Amino acid sequence: MLMAHPALLPAAVREYETLSLLNALEESPRTVRRIEELSALLCTATGTGSAEAAVVAARYRLPGAGTFDDSVIPAR
Repeated sequence: MLMAHPALLPAAVREYETLSLLNALEESPRTVRRIEELSALLCTATGTGSAEAAVVAARYRLPGAGTFDDSVIPAR
């Protein structure tokens, strides 16, 4: 699978979330169109089929994601 350039995901996720909040407050055709564009971009970049799944997958690929993952620390 192709992986998106790391610089692409943070900006796309941030813009998608911002526009989603803005759209919830006041829907406009321009905002809806840009959200659809970002959804397609994120779905393509993450290999997912929905905007919600794409945002979750993109967050896991953001710089610093998983830095607090303790799954490799042995249990006592």
